[in-house]
Amino acid sequence: MLLYERLANQLRTQIAQGSLRAGERLPSIRQLAHSHGVSIATAVQACLELEREGLAQARPRSGYFVRAATPPLPATRPTRRRTPGTVSNPMLQDVLDMLARSDLLPLHSATPSSALLPQAALTASLSRCLRHTPGAALDYAPPQGHLTLRRLIAQRYAQVGVTVSPEEIVITAGAMEAISLALRTLTQAGDVVLVESPTYHGILQAVAALKLKVLEVPNLPDRGIDVARLEQLLQQNTVRAAVLVPNFNNPLGSLTSDHDKQALLKSCARHKTVVIEDDIYGELAWSGQRPSPLRRWDRHGNVITCGSYSKILAPGLRVGWLVGSDWTDALLRTKYFSTVGSASLPQLALADYLQRHDLQRHLRQLCRALADNAQRMHQAVAHDWPASTRACTPRGGLSLWLQLPGMNAQALFDAALREGIGTAPGTLFSSRGEYTDCLRLSCGLPWSKALDHALRRLGQLAAKHVA
Repeated sequence: MLLYERLANQLRTQIAQGSLRAGERLPSIRQLAHSHGVSIATAVQACLELEREGLAQARPRSGYFVRAATPPLPATRPTRRRTPGTVSNPMLQDVLDMLARSDLLPLHSATPSSALLPQAALTASLSRCLRHTPGAALDYAPPQGHLTLRRLIAQRYAQVGVTVSPEEIVITAGAMEAISLALRTLTQAGDVVLVESPTYHGILQAVAALKLKVLEVPNLPDRGIDVARLEQLLQQNTVRAAVLVPNFNNPLGSLTSDHDKQALLKSCARHKTVVIEDDIYGELAWSGQRPSPLRRWDRHGNVITCGSYSKILAPGLRVGWLVGSDWTDALLRTKYFSTVGSASLPQLALADYLQRHDLQRHLRQLCRALADNAQRMHQAVAHDWPASTRACTPRGGLSLWLQLPGMNAQALFDAALREGIGTAPGTLFSSRGEYTDCLRLSCGLPWSKALDHALRRLGQLAAKHVA
């Protein structure tokens, strides 16, 4: 047995015996190395092994903590949509009514609370732009977006090893407009589009609005996109585009490995399937180590990357972007003929903020808060929900995905609404309303007594709706 395996086994035993309990901090890397007579690298490898098993969780600048002991989700789950078909999920129509409500504890919204975002600094940036450049702030923006902001976006990509020119970037009204523009540019009604299952309901709505057919590839808990199945589907079907969320998929929070990212890009290029990458959660790695976008591994110019500031800075400013590669001109024409251009003031304000403040410092604080929230929620579920509850163990993003075998998620959703608690039933994340025993909760709310009470109450309601 290797040294790191011995150390991991000792920590595993302490967790199993209760010497190290859920939520408690593991000894620091230096303490482990010193007390066990091993190197720093060996101690790190042991902690990474526990993290891969779902027994521990890394928190930025805080160390490793013991995870709550809920059973993991099954490694695989059958996806019944094996042939292309239309989106036929009536629940997708109901989500707008829920989003419009302001009286709910918003566990249904995968958005960080305003308390976790730099409101004062952004307000100051908005005020500065209105005071100093009112003409530009209140006038039309160039269709492609303000150059200063596009340069800042390109610089951020450079920091994660991705070369992007500002001339490839088109500013949009959030990532959803970016995805919709890409689909409108690449596809025609009746074309087949590959999506993950489960996937974000907004992607399914965009596909349905354009009268496209959908083909679902499994997204596996703790592994991400099923690359082998993706290759099979591409061999069997002509697929025009694939809308993929490889970094902290919503709702599972799963992360696709770099190896699998490269493999899926090769498959898509070989079958002439354009990849529309939704990288909106890529900056929300709880460990502080941002995973690479698909674009980093693209060797065929076959990826359109969509991003947004909505999940990291300001949801209400609605500023996103496309990195269009060879499709930039076509995407820009589609943008111009739909909305002409995005609003000037939000673009200028975000550029002002990014030039004056350390985005990386804010991201560290945000990711640390999200990791803490998720761990507390995990503990609450393990303590107060039915023993059969299974949970994903994400390493980033804003989602906690739960499965209760035999549960009616729709009935739980309705019961929670009556008590002022918003949830997102699993049926929302499938083109045909599958995942009826699952739900997604948001990790974006700071921990509070109200949140603790809501999770306990949800556990009680869940127990009533398990067959």
